[in-house]
Amino acid sequence: MIIAYRARDIAEAHIVSGMFHAQGIEAHVGGHYLQGGMGEIGAAGFSNVHVEDDDYPRARELIAEYEAKRPDEPPARPSGGRVDRYAIGFLLAVAVLIAIMVGAL
Repeated sequence: MIIAYRARDIAEAHIVSGMFHAQGIEAHVGGHYLQGGMGEIGAAGFSNVHVEDDDYPRARELIAEYEAKRPDEPPARPSGGRVDRYAIGFLLAVAVLIAIMVGAL
């Protein structure tokens, strides 16, 4: 087997593997156990999609199509949403409680 694609993370590797399987190409995702080897740091280069040598040219064609359609950057998350308001409210409540506790000493 040969590496046909080096994914950004394990999820993307499985997406590409699924795309290969949908086109009749057997694929194997490697790097499951290495992904967490560096803890929560965004380790890259460990998630690979392997295909048989004979399937490699077709897999690279599919990768070219996939990369042409993939956005360069993830869509921007709108700020000021409900989660942000809850987080700000929570932090404000914690700050008030700390101020009350310090004032009581």
